[in-house]
Amino acid sequence: MAAQVAGKDGFIAALDQSGGSTPKALKLYGVDEAAWSSEEEMYDLIHQMRSRIITSPAFTGDKVMGAILFEQTMDRAVEGVPTAQYLWEKRGVVPFLKVDKGLADGKDGVKLMKPIAGLDDLLERAVAKGVFGTKMRSVIDAANPAGIKAIVDQQFEVGKQILSHGLVPILEPEVTISIADKAEAEELLLAEIRKHLDGLPSGQKIMLKVSIPTKPNHYKPLIDDPRVMRVVALSGGYSRDEANAKLVENDGLIASFSRALTEGLSADQSDADFNATLAATIDSIFQASRADKKAA
Repeated sequence: MAAQVAGKDGFIAALDQSGGSTPKALKLYGVDEAAWSSEEEMYDLIHQMRSRIITSPAFTGDKVMGAILFEQTMDRAVEGVPTAQYLWEKRGVVPFLKVDKGLADGKDGVKLMKPIAGLDDLLERAVAKGVFGTKMRSVIDAANPAGIKAIVDQQFEVGKQILSHGLVPILEPEVTISIADKAEAEELLLAEIRKHLDGLPSGQKIMLKVSIPTKPNHYKPLIDDPRVMRVVALSGGYSRDEANAKLVENDGLIASFSRALTEGLSADQSDADFNATLAATIDSIFQASRADKKAA
């Protein structure tokens, strides 16, 4: 798994919508809130959607290098096989787990992660289920030095806890793409991350998930850092075409798209149409994530 994550062409599928974002994801898929009457039924529906994606012929490690799961998805099965095990053994896709519990209220221009109660227990379960790494998200809404320092401090602090369980953490300090001072926020973010890399235990590696930067190749120093296994990018509200076009401008940066991955998929499509749409989507994101993408 480590060799695939570190060096294989491909991208990471973000299939980790949780409680707050699940209704929106289902609505985009053509399933309205009238389709469920309880949270349990809602999660059954989103699992059906994720299972349809995971079992689609195009969803393999040839192009989809990894996939990020929501905790409930990890605890469920696909075709009778635990999801993480199914991904790796049946599809050749490396499983990751979203571990954060959502965002705290904004302060100093950022939203930190809420405290993650029971994290050690969750990480132990993830290891037992064959998960390779984790992902956790916080958000930067302004180029505020104190706020960005707090975001990176928290991400690395929790990241070290995750590393202690033998898992590789994806730190995700997302910069909101619509803010006026996005480029300045990205300068501050890069500087803070580089400081914290020096404090990593010897021999240990992290991953990073970032918004596609305003200045192409802004995060190249992180991509080239031996302590960083991979740097991936979220679509962040860009359409898939926009996100792919911006990704191509960044050498070594690969996709980890959520909404941009499922764009164009709907519950009422025939399997043939669904699979053809997903295959075309996967190919376009794969091409934008290739090591030689500019030559492709």
